[in-house]
Amino acid sequence: MQQAKVYFTDFRTPAFGDGLPTKLKKLLRKAGIDQIDMDGKFVAIKMHFGELGNISFLRPNYARAVADVVKELGGKPFLTDCNTMYPGSRKNALEHLECAWQNGFTALTVGCPILIGDGLKGTDDVSVPVVGGEYVKEAKIGRAVMDADVFISLTHFKGHEMTGFGGAIKNIGMGCGSRAGKTEQHSGGQPRIDEQACRGCRKCQKECANGGLVFDETTRKMHVDTEHCVGCGRCLGACNFDAIQFKDYAANALLNCRMAEYTKAVVDGRPSFHISLVVDVSPNCDCHGENDAPILPDIGMFASFDPLALDQACVDACMAAQPLPQSLLGDNMAKPDFCDHHDHFTNAHPESEWQTCLEHAEKIGLGTRSYELIRV
Repeated sequence: MQQAKVYFTDFRTPAFGDGLPTKLKKLLRKAGIDQIDMDGKFVAIKMHFGELGNISFLRPNYARAVADVVKELGGKPFLTDCNTMYPGSRKNALEHLECAWQNGFTALTVGCPILIGDGLKGTDDVSVPVVGGEYVKEAKIGRAVMDADVFISLTHFKGHEMTGFGGAIKNIGMGCGSRAGKTEQHSGGQPRIDEQACRGCRKCQKECANGGLVFDETTRKMHVDTEHCVGCGRCLGACNFDAIQFKDYAANALLNCRMAEYTKAVVDGRPSFHISLVVDVSPNCDCHGENDAPILPDIGMFASFDPLALDQACVDACMAAQPLPQSLLGDNMAKPDFCDHHDHFTNAHPESEWQTCLEHAEKIGLGTRSYELIRV
């Protein structure tokens, strides 16, 4: 496969010059978004609206810039995301839209409608065949996402407690899955709880949507209900005392492979374009109701027709950056027993794993990890 082209620009802007939204528009044009025929077409722009309490998600101004370019090309854009499988402010369309509004995403601010991709209760999905899929034969994707003629992903590139980082593939594969689709991707392994380390704070239980955690009032310790746990990993990110680990270390690899296959289901057979902003690189997903200090400096904006090459370029840029002190990554590196994995994402979350996602994505023909970086 030929090298993919990934276009890049940093966040520098001269005084009295163009703002970052205008700079993003220029990047999209340089990257060739106008090669896509959007005239009269429905264009889905997939992004994350942020959980309430989290403020590291992408600002609505960036979404507006993408929507404006789509409209300039004759397209009919709409912002979209699918409902979550866990408790929070985005588990049904009404709460999801309310969350988006509170975080600044309205038709007025972004210049286009906002649709929740899998409907009111997260059940409005379609089964989409995965060509070459090894783990998923038919992906359950939000209907509005698949009804679009053109698909664009707008990704906040950041860390993640299970998959190492959340990039374009995670934004598309996990993000476009309906509630059933998300459950299917996550159901690969279950955690174990170290009772000696468990403080009985019950924070993990608040994050579980499936009845997978049971609290013992006698011992004041948490236990896993293996019958109901789907292995989503939300409890892992909620525990501040390292009391939760995954007993099946292949679980992350299975999750990564399924995400890649779900992504392929979304983009196969229609024009697609992908944008990632490496900014406010929080250690955890924007699905959290909080955001920790960034682990890496702001790097820039990337765009490509190839979501896999885009993720690889963002990873490479992050690995070349200096970790920030007074962050989860900085704190981990300062520990006396620190084991350097020579990988910022693994150093931030040693239990995470991301390589299998990119490897499997290339194997099934989602794209290529070989790219040419073109600076704009």
